[in-house]
Amino acid sequence: MNPNRAIESPCVRNCCLDQHNICLGCFRALEEIMRWSQADDTERAAILANTRRRRALSLASKDNRPGLD
Repeated sequence: MNPNRAIESPCVRNCCLDQHNICLGCFRALEEIMRWSQADDTERAAILANTRRRRALSLASKDNRPGLD
């Protein structure tokens, strides 16, 4: 861990961008991924809040899809 940064990257090394340039592994937008190394912990916390919201929306949309029987 970088001593100057308390918040570590959410990257899970499963990088694949969807049609909206959102990573399907960590749920960061491409702009957020590019900004991460320069972001302070306040900005990183905001990015992580965005990823949690996107992950929840993704899971909710998957839960609402009809299953294949």
